[in-house]
Amino acid sequence: MKKLPIGIQTFSKLREGDFIYVDKTEYIYNIITGNNYYFLSRPRRFGKSLTLSTIAEIYSGSKNLFTGLWIENNWNWEKKHPVIHISFNALGYVDLGLQIVFRMN
Repeated sequence: MKKLPIGIQTFSKLREGDFIYVDKTEYIYNIITGNNYYFLSRPRRFGKSLTLSTIAEIYSGSKNLFTGLWIENNWNWEKKHPVIHISFNALGYVDLGLQIVFRMN
């Protein structure tokens, strides 16, 4: 029996650890191939980090993580894209403020 992914926010850990995953890759594909901007406005603990981690793995070309999922046969895995990941938790913006963290004037 597969385990529940409680507290798992990284797609690779979720897939490599054999956790339960509801395949949302078709929806993610529609988002990343569309010509629109999206703002992920969801409450805490509703999968924003996992969704972004999934997108990063798709762009990085990690086909092995998507075995058995919808996107496995619907994405060009030969083409890899650069991924920039900024963790706002690591920046200390809560204590310092965004203006100091990003050196804005």
